[in-house]
Amino acid sequence: MPLVTRNIEPRHLCRQTLPSVPSELECVTNITLANVIRQLGSLSKSAEDIFGELFTQANTFASRVNILVERVDRLQVKVTQLDPKEEEVSLQGINTRKAFKSSTTQDQKLFDRDSLPVPVLETYRSCNTPPPLNILSPYRDDGKEALKFYTDPSYFFDLWREKMLQDTKDIMKEKRKHRKEKKENPNRGNVNPRKIKTRKEEWEKLKMGQEFVESKDKQGPAGFAPAAVYQNGSIGSSESVDGSCLPPPGQPEPPVPAPPSLPDDSLPPPPLEFRLPAAPGG
Repeated sequence: MPLVTRNIEPRHLCRQTLPSVPSELECVTNITLANVIRQLGSLSKSAEDIFGELFTQANTFASRVNILVERVDRLQVKVTQLDPKEEEVSLQGINTRKAFKSSTTQDQKLFDRDSLPVPVLETYRSCNTPPPLNILSPYRDDGKEALKFYTDPSYFFDLWREKMLQDTKDIMKEKRKHRKEKKENPNRGNVNPRKIKTRKEEWEKLKMGQEFVESKDKQGPAGFAPAAVYQNGSIGSSESVDGSCLPPPGQPEPPVPAPPSLPDDSLPPPPLEFRLPAAPGG
């Protein structure tokens, strides 16, 4: 609900019941003129309050600026008197010197009854007092004040306090849960991660030739090939290979027939250890 600080009265200049007079037009004119004068008086009073508050704030700001200027002047004189060539400060002296501590005062009771603006205070005093429901409080069995059912100034503070207490309980509950999980799994952070196979390692194996990579990959765990290297350089894991195409574990693989040799003069000669032995008598 918005709170209006200042009201200009009267709001309606001509809306009024006319008395029984012979000249109604003259009566309306006089009433309108009187309401205009009253409205100007209310406006001048509000303007006086506004300029008074501005004067108070400007005076407070000027006093703070004067205090700051005096502190800056004292600091400037002190800094100009220091000579780093003559005065040497040791490291021990710097550590033993007390740190700077500000002496600013914190504002409190910002929403106190005494801190209300004059127009708001006048509006508050012009309101009707609540009914005397406190006389019914001794007759209640729950011990609550009867006036709080009509008006409760501490309602929003109690609501904020309950929310803060609930948030604190949730945070403590989450911390206890993390401590319990840490006690149940003390070696959770010491688990050795699985080594990731990279393409760089596969290309390092391909340096010596495709036949060496195939001979090493065939000696995988339980007789399965751990990875397959395709012609385009991609690597496939053993999980993507169909299990029906692989021999059962523990059994030797069937011999693979050698591919037929094709006459090609562009291929390099095979290494010495892979050459076929010479036939006897040849």
